[in-house]
Amino acid sequence: MKKKVLLTILIILVVMCGAVFLLFPLKEVKVTGCDMASEEAVVETVKNMAPMNNTLLLYLKIKFKGIDDIPFVSKVNISFDGRNKVVVDVYEKSTAGCFEYMEHYIYFDKNGIVLDTSDKKKDTVPCIRGLEFENWERGEKLPLEDKKKFDIILKITQLIEKYELGIDEILFTKDSEIVVMCNGIEVQLGDGSNISVQLMNLKSILESLGNKKGVLYMKDFNSSESTATFKEK
Repeated sequence: MKKKVLLTILIILVVMCGAVFLLFPLKEVKVTGCDMASEEAVVETVKNMAPMNNTLLLYLKIKFKGIDDIPFVSKVNISFDGRNKVVVDVYEKSTAGCFEYMEHYIYFDKNGIVLDTSDKKKDTVPCIRGLEFENWERGEKLPLEDKKKFDIILKITQLIEKYELGIDEILFTKDSEIVVMCNGIEVQLGDGSNISVQLMNLKSILESLGNKKGVLYMKDFNSSESTATFKEK
C-alpha cells in the first residue's frame, strides 16, 4: 500500500515538473529602465541565467540569488507577462561624473569609485577635463595622485546632484583653477576654496541669465551677499 502511495506521489511530481517545463518556456525578455546599461547585455544575461530556459525557474533564481553582474546595473525587478515572457525593470547605479579615456568614457559614482566604461557620453553626467591618469580599475577609486583635486572633484559632483545643476563639463586649468560649463555659459570658480557657496547660488544666477551665452566670473564669490559678473558673448 505504501509503495503504491509513494509511486502515485512520484508520478504526480513528475507530471508537475513536466508541466512546469512545458508550460513555462522562456520565449521573450522585455527590458525597461536602461539608460547607461545595455538592453542587449541585460537580455543576454537574463537568458543565460534561466535554468533550462524556464521562466518560473528564472524568477525563483533571481528572486533568491539576484542578477549577475551587468555594467551600470545596481539591481533588477523581474515579473511575468504571461507564462513565456518576463519583464525586467532595471535600476542603474548612480553616476556622478566621467573622464574621457582612449575614446571612451570612464564613469564613477559620488565616492569616486569607477563603475564602468562606455563609448557614449551621458548628457546628464559632467565630464572632467584637464586631469590625466594612466590606468583605472572597475570597482576601485579613481587613480588620481593629487588628493586635493580628487576631493574637489567629488565635492563638486556631490553638490551638482544636491542642487540639481545642469553642468556639462568640469575643467581644471593649467593654473589649477576650476571652470564649469553650463549650457553655453563658462563659469569661472577660482581655486575651489569657496566651491560650496558658489554652487549653492549658481542655479539661481543661471536662471536669471535666461538663454544668454558668455562667461560668468565667480572667483571672488564667497558668500550669499557676493556679486557675480557676467560678460555676454
